[in-house]
Amino acid sequence: MKNTFELFFPTFCESCGKHLVKGEFMLCTHCRFDIPKTNFHKETENPVEEVFWGRVPVQAATSYSFYSKFGIVKNLLHKLKYKSKPELGILMGNFMGDNLLQDVKFQDVDLIIPLPIHSKRERERGYNQSLMLAYGINEVLGKPIENNNLYRAIETKTQTRKKRDERWQNVQNIFDIKNMERLENKHILLIDDVLTTGATLEAAAETLLKVKGIKISIAVFAFTKG
Repeated sequence: MKNTFELFFPTFCESCGKHLVKGEFMLCTHCRFDIPKTNFHKETENPVEEVFWGRVPVQAATSYSFYSKFGIVKNLLHKLKYKSKPELGILMGNFMGDNLLQDVKFQDVDLIIPLPIHSKRERERGYNQSLMLAYGINEVLGKPIENNNLYRAIETKTQTRKKRDERWQNVQNIFDIKNMERLENKHILLIDDVLTTGATLEAAAETLLKVKGIKISIAVFAFTKG
C-alpha cells in the first residue's frame, strides 16, 4: 500500500513520465539505461579529446553521453536549462562522476570549475546548469568546486544556430579570472553540459592557461557527433 505522500505527491520519471518505483530517483531504471553512453572513459584517446587537438592543450577530455536532436539526452538537457530542474543536473553530474572515477587521467584533478554563464542569464534561469553538474561530480569524486573565480565578463547571444566560425567569434575574450594565484599549479576539471564545436570551452581554457603551471581537463554530459 502506498504511503500518504506517494498518493498525493506521486513522483514521475523526468524522461518518460512513468511513475517511479521504490529505489528510483528522477529517472526510471529503463531511461537511465536508455541514455546513449559514450564509454569514452574506457578509451586511451577519444573524439572529445580530438576536438581540442591543435586548438588548446588539455590533459584529458570526455563526455558521458551522445547528443542528438531527438531523444532522452536532449530532453534532459532542455529540462535542466529551461524547466527549473537543478536537481536533475546533480543527478546527471553523478553519472559523469561515476565514469570519471574509473578514468585514470582524471585521478589527480585538484579543482572542479563549472563553465560560467553571464550573471544576467543566471538570474533569469535561477542557477548555472554547469554548476549543478559540478555538484553531482563533487559528490562522487570528492574534489572541491571553484565557482565564480573564472567568470563570464561579456554576455553573448546563444550559440545554438551559429555556424562554427560564428561560434568562435561570439565567444572571443568573454572570460576573465578574479584570482589567478588560487589556480596556480592546479589540475582543473572544466565542466559543461554539452559540446558541439567546443568554441566556448576553448575560450574558457585559453583564459585559464594564463595561470602559471595550470593543467586543464574537460568533461561534458553530452557530445554532439560530427
